[in-house]
Amino acid sequence: MRSTIYLVMFVIMHSTDISKSTGKTMPGASRMLILLTVVNLFNFLDRYVLSAVLEPIKADLNIRDDGDMGRMATAFMLGYFLTSPIFGYLGDRLSRKKLMAIGVIGWSLGTCLTGIAQGFSFMIFCRVMVGLGEASFGAIGPAVISDAFESKKRNKAITIFSLAVPLGAALGFALGGVIAAYLGWRSAFFITGVPGFLLAALLFFVREPLRGQSEEGPVSKEKISVKRLWSLFSNREYLFANLGYVFYTFAMGAFSFWGPAFLNRVHGLDVKDASLFLGPTLVLGGILGTLIGGYFSNKWRKIRPSGYARLLLISVLCAVPFSFIAFLTENTLLSMISIAISLIFLFQSTGPINTVIVESVAPNMRASAMAICIFMIHAFGDLWSPELVGRVSDQFGGNLRIGMLILPGAFLIAGLFWFFLVKEQDNQVNETH
Repeated sequence: MRSTIYLVMFVIMHSTDISKSTGKTMPGASRMLILLTVVNLFNFLDRYVLSAVLEPIKADLNIRDDGDMGRMATAFMLGYFLTSPIFGYLGDRLSRKKLMAIGVIGWSLGTCLTGIAQGFSFMIFCRVMVGLGEASFGAIGPAVISDAFESKKRNKAITIFSLAVPLGAALGFALGGVIAAYLGWRSAFFITGVPGFLLAALLFFVREPLRGQSEEGPVSKEKISVKRLWSLFSNREYLFANLGYVFYTFAMGAFSFWGPAFLNRVHGLDVKDASLFLGPTLVLGGILGTLIGGYFSNKWRKIRPSGYARLLLISVLCAVPFSFIAFLTENTLLSMISIAISLIFLFQSTGPINTVIVESVAPNMRASAMAICIFMIHAFGDLWSPELVGRVSDQFGGNLRIGMLILPGAFLIAGLFWFFLVKEQDNQVNETH
């Protein structure tokens, strides 16, 4: 666990010159970024431990079918997306570091309680609690980073913050599988949940930037209202970015939930081996993909204002053929290689998509915009995709391969909306000239 945190810090300090930045970047921004990245790592670690131990939980709690297993992911997403607008609204008005700390405490407690669950209903309650806690951090974290870093360094900072997504997911898969193999699945939730309480305490000592602090020119002080929030849906740039993100999240959420079980059932890997493959693959593919995406999107942005959007479009379309191969082939090695290549392409979008979203709205609306984004991508994306894949699998006699074939189609639809995003940004440039 400690070595992983050191790895995150190493990547942060060596992948960008943020620590030496000047101008309107907030003093101490790099230290804040390190802490928020580590917190984000545990955010995704605690989320994905469940996926690594699905089969032991199903046997121990006598859960009947795959659809019910998928409902545990649905429960998490209910807690997550239903409360994210509330935290987004509060995040544009109250102390953001306190709201983030409360969220970390909430999800850490929910993770620990998952380890004592004796029945399906209580397990559902615990996953709702984890989702509720993570909603606070997910809505507010990117907005805080956007205010701390000036525009030319913002995408680098958010890309580094996004490195925690593959690292945390990988640790969740790997630690969950290994701990479950030696100490039982319940211990996996205790061991991964406890560190969050320390991180929550550290958040109280972080310096919080003023809203819009890093912007050039005057920043609107207009209060957030329902009318202003509703106006986001007439913002075509914001809307196309989010609609593509919905279908991207639909597919990624289903894969992250069913990935270990797919390798276990279709290709015969045991739970431990499947987790140990997906863990390092997510680390290497996630870091490589995220850094590649951040690098090329910054390069393309210097040439075209739609550079970030072009990276989103190209990366998701490149992942489609490899994801089809991964789910169709009978060859285990080819399937694993295709999964790895797909993840490298898919993780290229993790930084740029958040940058596009926060830059498409006014600075004093960023937490609310991120919160509405979270609501959309989960309400219409991965809230129901794990259960849908499970239900399709049940309809075909437990054939998980058929259920997983839904996912490449979702990536294609994501690419379609991000194509519209590219056109919208290019049209805005043409209109200004």
